[in-house]
Amino acid sequence: MTVFSTFKKRLMLITILVISLSLLASCAAEQSQSEIDKLNVVVTTGMISDAVRQVGSEHVSVKALMGPGIDPHTYKATQQDVKALMDADIVFYHGLNLEGKMIEAIEKMGSEKPVVAVTAGLDRSNLLKDPEAAEYYDPHVWFDVSLWSLVIDEIAVQLAAADENNRASYEENARIYKEELAKLDDQIKKSMAAIPKDQRVLITAHDAFAYFGRAYEVEVVALQGISTDAEYSVRDVQSLVELIDERNVSTIFTETSVSDRALKAVLEGAKKRGIDVRFGDPLYSDSLGAADSPAATYTGMLKSNVQAITDGLTRR
Repeated sequence: MTVFSTFKKRLMLITILVISLSLLASCAAEQSQSEIDKLNVVVTTGMISDAVRQVGSEHVSVKALMGPGIDPHTYKATQQDVKALMDADIVFYHGLNLEGKMIEAIEKMGSEKPVVAVTAGLDRSNLLKDPEAAEYYDPHVWFDVSLWSLVIDEIAVQLAAADENNRASYEENARIYKEELAKLDDQIKKSMAAIPKDQRVLITAHDAFAYFGRAYEVEVVALQGISTDAEYSVRDVQSLVELIDERNVSTIFTETSVSDRALKAVLEGAKKRGIDVRFGDPLYSDSLGAADSPAATYTGMLKSNVQAITDGLTRR
């Protein structure tokens, strides 16, 4: 092989390498521009994150501050959270005091950009009061699918206000998603109605399921109050054991975002009295499931819960 032919081969390899790098740079630039063109949305919970993705589709980039298994009642904002909030085009949070320990940090951003409590537009006459603090409402509205459907309207309005060019897309996506939620609402009603009424007693760690109980005719009893910060006593544990015995409850439910320590005390108390009761599959209460789980979306989370509740309450 001559020196000239070796040089030609090297030159060809260099040319191919330069072209490849140029193509990669071009693709990266296009991808980067695509991300820039999207509305940068920061939200607090997984439920809101999924709703924004359903409505915003390809027009939004969404970051949720609280991932699977995170308890929003006790969550504190990190430095990374504050930076994400500062960089956002629009911020959605739940409201109704759900994010109790970080509301101040969120609302401070309101002077610089749109900061929206998704529950702000809900008619307060449709909300449940906190039985332990009359000045507050129960924030767990996502467990009544018909109520959560109204939140979708608020999200669509706010996204359109921040991004007028894609208004039609947001409105159409919201319409389609609300149709899906209406079907889910009907499915849950049928599933709960199929359980004998005297067996529809749902016992959980904290009082997150009152809206579910009201919407789908299920009696809900919790050891702790609406917030997981609420205290419980030995007497509360004993009262719950007595209720389990009186109502012949076969299954009680832990939650994925709440410690099971409190309900373990109830289970142990029941066992000591010879009561045949067990834990059902854990329920998703204040967060969605992991990204690779069936409960990674709002509708998937509700379906997983309904299956767990049906299996547990029909066990005899």
